[in-house]
Amino acid sequence: MVKTMEWKDGILVILDQTALPVKVNFIPCHTYRRVCEAIKKLEVRGAPALGAAAGFAMVMAFRETVTKVQDLNGSFLAAKEEICAARPTAVNLSWGANLLYQAAVESAKQTTDLAVIYKKLATLACQIYTADIETNKKIGAYGADLVPDKGVVLTHCNAGALATCGWGTALGVIRSAAALGKIKMVYSDETRPLLQGARLTAWELMEDKIPVTTITDGMAAWTMKQKGINIVITGADRIAKNGDVANKIGTFGVAIAAKHLGIPFYIAAPSSTFDFNLATGGEIPIEERDASEVRTLGGAPTAPPAVNVFNPAFDVTPAELITGIITEYGVLRAPYQASIENLQAQVSKEDKYRWKV
Repeated sequence: MVKTMEWKDGILVILDQTALPVKVNFIPCHTYRRVCEAIKKLEVRGAPALGAAAGFAMVMAFRETVTKVQDLNGSFLAAKEEICAARPTAVNLSWGANLLYQAAVESAKQTTDLAVIYKKLATLACQIYTADIETNKKIGAYGADLVPDKGVVLTHCNAGALATCGWGTALGVIRSAAALGKIKMVYSDETRPLLQGARLTAWELMEDKIPVTTITDGMAAWTMKQKGINIVITGADRIAKNGDVANKIGTFGVAIAAKHLGIPFYIAAPSSTFDFNLATGGEIPIEERDASEVRTLGGAPTAPPAVNVFNPAFDVTPAELITGIITEYGVLRAPYQASIENLQAQVSKEDKYRWKV
């Protein structure tokens, strides 16, 4: 698998996902603002990958904005808010940025040596990156047990190695199941308007020699009925405390079709994608993107240039449509309020020592 990003001598080198599958191109980001630009342009994307990118961006922001400890509550805090605003729906972005910010504040209580603090932050950002891969492997192992023999899987958007630091969440489950010989076919929704399912998921699975068929978004329900889909697995960008899930636009419709046809619908996501401060999915901010993404494709017009466009990047799937949420701690089941509260307690207990610098 190609690396999504790599930290090299204080520079974050990212794989340009907008160029795939035509070109494998890498972009060196020398400043935190260039990382923010990459996030906005979807050159780097996927909730877990955004968490790691935010961590590295914060390291660069510290280097660029902090000349004295007092700057932590001024220019460094402003840089953190700028990073968090790059994409508002994916909670991993603010999770990574806030984690690095708090680490800097705590480190400043012990030392005023900025070089020491910088080194600690860089170490923590690298830990987030490494931990994500380990987390995905655990998600994959738990999820593979749920995939039936001769699994015919439908997935939406891209929740693979490209959306994470490696292995993937939904595609991590598929990879783990494929290693056990359980995958007969994967159907990847194209995922309009930016085609992450067609450009990225299909490319990833073909690289791994896992059988894949790409369909348009409008074919999902009929494909479930006609092609023997026996499990649906998607990723997530934010999960509320009641189990409502924000994911790439189109997921809600897939979940409705799966419920109607009696097909289990699973979400695969790390604990960092849960927003324990939001009671329901109704509180999740939904990013709306530029109309040009719908009016054009690859620079070619696909609609009248003056037509009104509604272009939400995400939708919210209510908890009652979700069979289970696959995490690195196991599979959460309804009632989600209780199971997510238990997850929160586990995460809180581990985080006391996990992210210390």
